[in-house]
Amino acid sequence: MRTGGTAVTPEDVKLAERARNGDVAAYERLVREYESLAFRAAFVITGDAQEAEDAVQEAFVKAYRSMKRFRPGSPFRPWLMTIVANEARNRRRAAGRRASLALRVAEGTVAGDHASPEAAAMDSERRSELLRALEGLREEDRQAIACRYFLGLSEAETAAALGCAKGTVKSRTSRALGRLRERMAGEDAG
Repeated sequence: MRTGGTAVTPEDVKLAERARNGDVAAYERLVREYESLAFRAAFVITGDAQEAEDAVQEAFVKAYRSMKRFRPGSPFRPWLMTIVANEARNRRRAAGRRASLALRVAEGTVAGDHASPEAAAMDSERRSELLRALEGLREEDRQAIACRYFLGLSEAETAAALGCAKGTVKSRTSRALGRLRERMAGEDAG
């Protein structure tokens, strides 16, 4: 199983085409391939694990029902991520929430193997500082950073997830990283 790279594989194209033609087993393989990424993306948008799970489940159902409209030969992942993001945004709006993003789900993608307990403690402290700094950013900044760096989405996929243009993703991410650097420098100085 892949970890959700951005390359379109011939297998994904074949699976999507088979699913488009009614092959339920092919669609199930696509679901297994992308369920983790879909959950993380939905969580970034909703900020709530239960809402994210519900959004992903509904998005997969909607995607299945819409497979006939899926363009043959197109990459499946960006198409699916657009549906997931739309469903997550709809759920968030419906709930009337403006909750801050709890990026702790992504914390595992920042952690690495540690050579010693001391290194593990330092890494854990640094991660905590990073997450505190991220929590202090504006929501659109947190979303851009989370999509690009915690989820590893491409600019096009991030644009689809956030509902904006690729150029907006690029500039928003750049500004967000600048603000994050300032916050981290402020914490280091303080």
